[in-house]
Amino acid sequence: MLVLTRRPQQSITIGNDVIVTVLEIKGDSVRIGIQAPPEVQVHRAEVYAQLQDENTAAASPSSEAVAAFLQRVKGNPTPEQGL
Repeated sequence: MLVLTRRPQQSITIGNDVIVTVLEIKGDSVRIGIQAPPEVQVHRAEVYAQLQDENTAAASPSSEAVAAFLQRVKGNPTPEQGL
């Protein structure tokens, strides 16, 4: 991890097109501004973790969905399909 000391209105550059600027320091809080191109997603760490969890859950089929799929593959109709 790179550790830097910055004062208000000072910035760091990440890559060629991401700029992080310290806007204000008040007590134990630091306000920062981030300039990045639209295709670069910027999230707080806790929001990013929640998005990852939700994406994983959405991409994971339920056990009922897996069972129904296996029944269809085996040629056994499910009650919803009828005979």
